Amino acid sequence: MDTAVTGPETESTEGTTGSRTGDAAGRGEGTLPGVPQAWSVAPQDARELSRQFFQRLAELEEGTHEYQYSRNTLIEMNMSLVRFAAGRFRTRGHDMEDIVQTGMIGLIKAIDRFELSREVEFTTFALPYILGEIKRFFRDTTWAVHVPRRLQELRVELARAREELAGRLDREPTVAELATLMDLPEREVVEAQLAANGYTSASLDAALTGDGPEDGEAVLADFIGVEEERLRLVEDVHSLAPLMAELDERDRRIIHLRFVEEATQAEIGERLGCSQMHVSRLIKRIITRLRRGLMAEPGGV
Repeated sequence: MDTAVTGPETESTEGTTGSRTGDAAGRGEGTLPGVPQAWSVAPQDARELSRQFFQRLAELEEGTHEYQYSRNTLIEMNMSLVRFAAGRFRTRGHDMEDIVQTGMIGLIKAIDRFELSREVEFTTFALPYILGEIKRFFRDTTWAVHVPRRLQELRVELARAREELAGRLDREPTVAELATLMDLPEREVVEAQLAANGYTSASLDAALTGDGPEDGEAVLADFIGVEEERLRLVEDVHSLAPLMAELDERDRRIIHLRFVEEATQAEIGERLGCSQMHVSRLIKRIITRLRRGLMAEPGGV
């Protein structure tokens, strides 16, 4: 995207747009009319001016100064079309500036691909490009987890059906009632409901109302999940691996016999040809060495 249009919604950009296009017009950009503050041109006037600029754009060589002036002016004059399209998504919970910026990508694509020979209004041609980019933005960024496209679309249908039935019945509709209205099997309605859970996510650190266990502020993690002891075991095994590698072959064999094969000290003594008492001392020494290794500070001697 050209730097001339990267911030169409900001005050600083609006303050400079008029001087830029006005200066270009003052220098006499071929047969093009001067358009001071192109971003503020009324939609009806923008339609007529756009035809003139598209006509001139088709005659110019891409990359020239006049070509860039024409293209940038077209973008700025038609920003109202982007804002109109973005307004449809005002209730989606996203920053409107992000939606408008995404729609600008579609506008620029439409300008680069439009030809007067199509004999259609530019607004008619551009709107699908703008809406397509915005919808793609929501599809790619809104879902917290990956959900198949079929279920994404089914979620929208489910929301409409639930709203319609809730207004008609004055209560939450059942799965059977939703399935009847949507003309779908109940299992597909349930599948869509489950998929809808992946539309948004919440941080485990998100603050909730009520008293927390310590500082008076509760977080979501206080109410869900359990302590998984086996995860701690995985960490311990991972930490032990390099310490075990430092043991000699006999010590590793003793640990394997005692804690993997669960052999008794007497059985280990028989295999190694030593007394049970000696095996006990060896196991104690090995465990003490491993424990010290685990308790040592990282990077310590």
